[in-house]
Amino acid sequence: MNIAGTSAIPTPSGIHHIKLPVTDLERSVRWYAAVLGASRLTQLDHRRPDGTLFAVILDVPGLGTRLELRLDPATATALAGYEFLTLAVDDRAALDRWITHLDSRGITHSPPVVALVGWVLVIPDPDGQRLRLYTIAPHRLDADRIEYDSPWLSTGPARI
Repeated sequence: MNIAGTSAIPTPSGIHHIKLPVTDLERSVRWYAAVLGASRLTQLDHRRPDGTLFAVILDVPGLGTRLELRLDPATATALAGYEFLTLAVDDRAALDRWITHLDSRGITHSPPVVALVGWVLVIPDPDGQRLRLYTIAPHRLDADRIEYDSPWLSTGPARI
């Protein structure tokens, strides 16, 4: 492909929203409210002409964009275990505050895991898709401490 002489590439204005497939809208709305403090924007509910609800829009504090939960059981099931979204937290102390928050609500999560650069906390949603919290501040641990074999980290397909 020759790009010499082509016009400038247009740039997006940002992220409009993030869309996640779910198997049960109401259960997922409750979960994201409990975990992230999300609130449903009912005026943006997505309904078919017959009135059937097929998606909801959530406002999530600190996310910087809206989160759409789309009723799509087949896709949600197929993505179980996938790490769909990684949110930034300042440091290990902030991660510990998240652990306290999640524990107080009985939300399943990983222990703090030594990832490539920082600490990561993995939180499976009701469909098994994995929300991650990753520290901005590096852990400054030796590379041999990285938990490549943790069941909570996805390191890609095994080498053959």
